[in-house]
Order: sequence, then structure tokens, then C-alpha cells
Amino acid sequence: MQGTVEGFSYGLVTPVAAFLMACLGAALGLRCTARSLRTRRPWKPGGLALGAASIGSGVWTMHFIGMMGFAVSEAPIGYDRLTTFASLAVGIVMTGIGIFIVGYRGSTPMALITGGTVTGLGIATMHYLGMAGVRLHGQVTYDTGTVALSVLIAVAASVAGLWVISTHRGFSASLGASLVLGVASTGMHFTAMAGVEVHLDGTTRAPGGAPATELLVPMLIGPAVFLLLAGVALFFDPLLVTGGRGRDMDRHEGHLRSARPARSAGAARGLCGARGLGGVPAQRTRLRADRDRREEADRTAARAPRSGPQDLHDW
Repeated sequence: MQGTVEGFSYGLVTPVAAFLMACLGAALGLRCTARSLRTRRPWKPGGLALGAASIGSGVWTMHFIGMMGFAVSEAPIGYDRLTTFASLAVGIVMTGIGIFIVGYRGSTPMALITGGTVTGLGIATMHYLGMAGVRLHGQVTYDTGTVALSVLIAVAASVAGLWVISTHRGFSASLGASLVLGVASTGMHFTAMAGVEVHLDGTTRAPGGAPATELLVPMLIGPAVFLLLAGVALFFDPLLVTGGRGRDMDRHEGHLRSARPARSAGAARGLCGARGLGGVPAQRTRLRADRDRREEADRTAARAPRSGPQDLHDW
């Protein structure tokens, strides 16, 4: 029996909320990634990992907020806990692999294509693995063309987002990339759901797994709180999130370190010229001894008798 699939049981509430969470996760993740790309500090892996966790959590939260509006009129729906948790882990890990490729290989075309493809495949894998956790008395099938289109959207958006972040600086670039990734991930989700068909076996008893209200709502609280806390930390203290100050600040500090010895050397030379002393204690001792020898030589020369005419009156 063909089931009647509803994708918007709560109207526009679920797609709008899903889009906002996807944009929030993408904004936080791409901002952390952008800062990590411009630092050579030891905590760079931490910034990239935080970026991957933010993007993965945002996309996962978007997916299951969207799934809150998914229903089949003729049958109740449940969700398998293990598969649902696994979809979150797979999404974060694969997104992290793609981000780390760009983070350590740079903004070369090959790195962007490879990293974006892995990230996009991670987003798509998260979606379809989450769909594999749906439990109902029947079979869920997909249209092949719709599946291919959804994967292509995820990959293209990931490549575009990583390219913007790695080649453009500033908050506006991060905001634009997060909107692109948020629109694409949300569009990928609802594009994929448009190709879903449910074939029921006629059983009316409750399916295996936990109901959506018992599983999805509590599970969504954790990633949502994580994203909100990361957003507050990034808004009030962006350096706290990644622990770094960026390549520009590193260059500035390097310039100061290189200029400091020059200023110290100049000050020492000035002190030597003014007082005849300078440098470390051993240098001051040698300078003092040289000065004493010169003064003694001057006094000896002054006491020596003159052997010839010394001024015009002697001629």
C-alpha cells in the first residue's frame, strides 16, 4: 500500500527553524575554520575540529528539525537511537576530514575540490543515514535522480563555502559563505525528501524505535545548546574560540621581536657614545679597562718632554 507522505506537518515552522540552525552552524564553523586557516599556532587543529563540529551539528540539527514535520498519514513513525546518533558522528567526522584537508593543504584547486567533496558527501551521508534510522511498518524508497541532485547540491555548496572562506577575509565573507551553505544544506534535505516514497505493509501496530517526540526533541537540545554557546563565545571573544590570533598578528609579533633587538642595540650604542659604557657586565668591564688605558696613555703623553717646537712662537 502506498503511504501518504507529509513533509510539512507543522507548516513553515520546521523549514524556517531548520534553515536558521543550518546557517548558525555554518557561520560558527566557517568562522572558526577561517581563523584557523590564518594561524600557524599549535592549536590550529583545535580550531578546525571546532569548525567541523559546528558545521556537522548545525546540519544534523537542521535535518532532524525538518524531520519533525515528516509524517506518513497511514502509519506512525519511530527512530532507531543508535542509527540516529551514528548519523551525527559520521557527519562531524566526514566534515572534519574535508576541513582538515583545506586547513593543511591550503586553497589550491585540488585541496578545495577534495575537501569540499568530502564535506558534501559527509552532509549527504548524514542525511541518508539519519533516514535509515526511520522505523515504520513498510519500506522507504528514493528516486535515483533526486538522490543524485541532493548529493550534487551538498558537494557544490561545500566547495563554494570552503573556497570563499579560504580566499576571502572578513566577517562579510564568512556570512556569505554561511548563507550559501545553509541554503544548500536545507535545500539538499528537502530536495532529498521530495524523492521519498513509502510503501506500507498494512500493519497498524506501533513501529520499533522511539517516537519522534521522545527521541528527536531531547536529542536536538544538546547540539542546539552547543551552537548557541559557541555563538555567544565567538560574538564576545572570537579569539577564545580558536585560541589563536591569526597569521597577521603572528607577523606583527614577529616584526616586533625582530625590531626589539635592533632598538636595544641602538640604545646600547648610544649609551656607549654618551658614557663610554654599555652592553652586558663583561662588556662594561672591558670598556672601562680600555677607557682607563686611554686615559693613562694621555696622562703619560702630557708629562713627556717636548722635543721640538710646539707652536708658532717657538719658530
